Amino acid sequence: MDTESIVRHCDRTLLQRTGRRLNHVQRLVLQQVYQGQKYREIADDAGYTEGHIKDVGSDLWKLLSQAFDTKFTKSNCKTVIKRSLQSAGLYKPGQFVPPIGDAYRSGQSPEVMPLDWDEMAGDFETAPEVTPRPDPQFIGRTIALSQLQQLVVQQGHPIVVIQGAGGLGKTTLAQHFLHQPGLHQQPYDVVIELLMAKETPHITPADRVVAEWLKQDFGIEPGTDFGVSLGRLQRQLQQRRVGILIDNLEPALDAQGQFLPEHRQYLELLRVLSLPRNQGTTLITSRDRLGEVDANLVHYRLPGLSPETWLEFFQATGDPVDRAIIQQLCHAYGGNAKAMGLIWGTVQTDFDRDLAAYWQTHQTQPLLEIDLAQLVLSQMQRLQQLDPAAAQLLSRLSCYRYQTVARLPIDALTALLWDRSPETHQRIIKSLQSRSLLEFHKGQYWLHPDVREVAIAQLRPTPDWERANTAAAEFWTAHITAIKTKQDAIAALEAYHHYIAIDDYASAAAVILKSRHNQWQQHLPLGCTLYRMGFVAPVIAAIETVISQVAAPIQRAELHNILGDLQWIAGNITPAIDCQNQTIALTELALSQTTIDPPNQHQQYCLKMLKVDSLLSLGLYQIDLWELATAADRFAQVIAEAQGTAHDRWAQKAQVCLAYVLAQQGELARSRELADAVDRGTPTAPSQAGSFAYFWQILGQTYSQLGAPETAQTFFAQALASAETGEYPQVKARTLTSLAQLHRQQGEIDYAMMLHSEAIALLEGIGAQCDLAEAHYQCGLTAQVGADRAKFVEQFAIAQSMFAAIPAPQQLARLNAIG
Repeated sequence: MDTESIVRHCDRTLLQRTGRRLNHVQRLVLQQVYQGQKYREIADDAGYTEGHIKDVGSDLWKLLSQAFDTKFTKSNCKTVIKRSLQSAGLYKPGQFVPPIGDAYRSGQSPEVMPLDWDEMAGDFETAPEVTPRPDPQFIGRTIALSQLQQLVVQQGHPIVVIQGAGGLGKTTLAQHFLHQPGLHQQPYDVVIELLMAKETPHITPADRVVAEWLKQDFGIEPGTDFGVSLGRLQRQLQQRRVGILIDNLEPALDAQGQFLPEHRQYLELLRVLSLPRNQGTTLITSRDRLGEVDANLVHYRLPGLSPETWLEFFQATGDPVDRAIIQQLCHAYGGNAKAMGLIWGTVQTDFDRDLAAYWQTHQTQPLLEIDLAQLVLSQMQRLQQLDPAAAQLLSRLSCYRYQTVARLPIDALTALLWDRSPETHQRIIKSLQSRSLLEFHKGQYWLHPDVREVAIAQLRPTPDWERANTAAAEFWTAHITAIKTKQDAIAALEAYHHYIAIDDYASAAAVILKSRHNQWQQHLPLGCTLYRMGFVAPVIAAIETVISQVAAPIQRAELHNILGDLQWIAGNITPAIDCQNQTIALTELALSQTTIDPPNQHQQYCLKMLKVDSLLSLGLYQIDLWELATAADRFAQVIAEAQGTAHDRWAQKAQVCLAYVLAQQGELARSRELADAVDRGTPTAPSQAGSFAYFWQILGQTYSQLGAPETAQTFFAQALASAETGEYPQVKARTLTSLAQLHRQQGEIDYAMMLHSEAIALLEGIGAQCDLAEAHYQCGLTAQVGADRAKFVEQFAIAQSMFAAIPAPQQLARLNAIG
């Protein structure tokens, strides 16, 4: 296998086990280390410091150790990966190498493993004694797998809807099929799983889903609209083998099985997923039949498990089993796999492993097919009598969404046991596990959708609904202490959703505004970190939901400040300016109403910081509009208010911007004097790199305008390295555009055009309209120098159209002066 395939294998394994993905730099380090490169060589080739690469490597080996169930280091990575590949049937060495970790056996679903009670700490003397649970996750599905293989591999259906009642094992079947290489002509390069929200109001729109797939799974930026993103997804599906699981689709469907009006974009997504040149497969699980006649798909109704499978499952415990009882139970519950597990749990815990005693209690019920929800409800009612504390925890656990964060650490469970003594917590959790009411795997916990559905209906009308959501929100806030990965950021945002569920808008706003250390070595509000990581649309929606409900002026000012930058990145520059003006007005009003007593000094610092930050942002927006005189006034105002104060960092950034504006206005001597002064004071420490990355590329543009290409190149290199490390695509794209200008000045037209193309592709995904229009304008200038008249006309026409749409009349005048 080539090294790219090796990296994809590790990334898939990490995703399956932890829900996390390798970022760009981690993939680079893994690939180069596998090829025998040293950290210093990797750093030199990629433009990073050796210390940074070592830090990335240290975190990488910890992640992979967790994913592969064995110690993973720089020195043993080849051996560990080869063992893993062999166990997955992807590597055949000359002699046998023992596979690593029982949890990674070939053919075994990664979802749920038998519980090892010895791994659990605590005193369980008061807990029911149970037989080790058989693994029910893929028992009795050989025929179903074969039928699914026939539909996908032999008949070539691009989309298969696995339909059936809740609890039959639809998701497990789909996951097993996609992740088992032996079932396909060749393994999938990428496997994507979309967990649809359990409730209709919480469904993620299709355009955001596709954008996330493009960024996270294919490493490319989404388009500025849904159609462009679908086009990019289509190209990926035609170039790579992609397996996709859309799980639990029915909340997006109406009574006729058609997509709800607000989710019709999912039909467009299915159309792209079913195009004939695609190399992959899409599996959809749904309780309801998909009734869209225009969708190119086939339904596969998953049957219930057979009585023989139920008998095999119960016999695995070694306890006496009556075949006749098993047959009647299987018939009563339609062979439902989840019902089988629930009954087994009840027999083990509440009837002393006596199936006959259980049946004697329940055989008076009509032997018609019983809905799984009724079984869950009866189990919960019985649990309330036998173990009220466990029943209460089960009800409270339904407040978690199990969507963007599908599994919970044990601390998330104990956070809901606020009224129980700590020494009882593990007994209570074990009680739910023993009864199969709580799913678990290697320290991660979640509720089956049918169990959650019944539990949340019981929780909502009670006072515990508000208290449980508050406790869950407080857990996520405390649990995520720093944000190093996108998964950290997503988990931190879970607290917002819990507060919204109980209409606590002030607390929801506080979640967006809570500052943490992040991967750029900064202490930024969650909203800022999220939009830097590419989560623009979700944060705009989150802020717009709460901003009108927030009474505190400083909170509203902070939200307007973040929303302004979000709108700017999204290409909505007029609303962005309005947001920053509102921030300034709110901060000035608040400052006029505060005193100078010591208790208010921190508040005054924050208000002043917001004001100068908004002024700086307005200056940047006005550069994009090419209103240079106004921009210069803004930067001068920031310098006047911040220089020599606790906010001197903003003054330094404003000096960088003012030097750039002066260079563009032809005041080269003043610009050079200011740029050199800033150059001597620019931060070089990694701890400050993230906060200055945007301004390094502006300083590079200034020196390029001043005729100092070597100095400019130095700052561009710093900006690119910081953008790559922190996954900051806007800075990377702007720097590439500036580098293209530099190479144009040096007569390297072909290389400059290549850089322009890369920058434009990045900016199309971000949606920063001003940056994109500027990139097309600069590309046109390069084409003009290269005597490519057609390209020049094409690029100028695009830039003119975009500047007109913003609108930016000064930019149009700038273009017209050239054209």
